Amino acid sequence: MKKIKIILIIISTIVVVFLLTGLFVKETTYRAEVNVNKSIKVVFEIFNNSENIKNWVPEVKSFEVVNTNPGKTGSVYKIVIDNKGQEVTMTEKVMAYVPNEKVTLFFDAEGMLKRDDYIFKEKDGVTTITLNTSCQSDSYILACIFPYFKGTFQKQDQSYLNNFKAFAEKE
Repeated sequence: MKKIKIILIIISTIVVVFLLTGLFVKETTYRAEVNVNKSIKVVFEIFNNSENIKNWVPEVKSFEVVNTNPGKTGSVYKIVIDNKGQEVTMTEKVMAYVPNEKVTLFFDAEGMLKRDDYIFKEKDGVTTITLNTSCQSDSYILACIFPYFKGTFQKQDQSYLNNFKAFAEKE
């Protein structure tokens, strides 16, 4: 009986800590970076050509323009991703677009609200892309989960940037 009480106390503690995570951690943030051996103008152009996205984000099944604004800011796209056999539909909105400097994208992916801020800088013909990301959720349970998957999210975005580098340097 004593072992059962100990096990229940441990399980209860884990559940309480998990549920408190959503109260205290409102946003999960991380950073990724890559250097591309091309000029900033070329890198920015390749990066912002929507036809190229499948070359560095292999899970993208389709990319559809919903609304295009002059200057890109405010443009909206619908993206379908293959997540291990399950299709996930997300909306991407361009929040900021400064040619050869910055692109900020906001994603709404079935409960995951993600903001990607890409900063482009060039030095000696090498372009550095820095990604600053923040994730939130409109679901309390997902908000409890996100902080525990920060490393996974960061690895995935870093691999996408690495894929972009390989693609851009071949172009």
